Amino acid sequence: MELHLIRHPRPDVAPGVCYGQTDVGLAESAFDVAARLRPLLPGRFALHASPLSRARLLAEALGTPQIDARLQEMSFGEWEGRRFDELGTAIDAWADDPLGFRAPGGESARELSARVLPWLAEVRSAAADDLPVVTVAHGGPLRVIAGHLLGLPPERWLALDFACGQVTRIDVESWGTTLKWFNR
Repeated sequence: MELHLIRHPRPDVAPGVCYGQTDVGLAESAFDVAARLRPLLPGRFALHASPLSRARLLAEALGTPQIDARLQEMSFGEWEGRRFDELGTAIDAWADDPLGFRAPGGESARELSARVLPWLAEVRSAAADDLPVVTVAHGGPLRVIAGHLLGLPPERWLALDFACGQVTRIDVESWGTTLKWFNR
């Protein structure tokens, strides 16, 4: 399976604001980002996207996506829309346990993985026709997908820094997985 992972274009959010599943606008045109990425993508592909507009709008500029809520960013619950510097020492609890910590009313990175990995399993089983897969989503789900496929331990997934409006290609074969390129 040829898999292209695209993080949504740069969101229209002030620096330092936690926005997770908040449906924020874009600071750059989805059509401009799509035009820039199109030469890096195969001619035909199956297209999947998060329903959040920052990902969905780019996917729609690339084609007709299959929308799946499992590709949404991690929910930060009561932290959504707040500045990180307003959270005080609560942010330290997250740093101490990045996989298990859950913001009040939100979800943990483990819970994010538990919803993203079944999606990946379904896509892999449906990819039997060798049609490449393009997925437009968010940093959290993309880290889960790439980290899992590359065999990294979950505590290393945070080191995968997907840039906004960039594409990463991973090829998954019966014998193993190859990272072809990252953040182009």
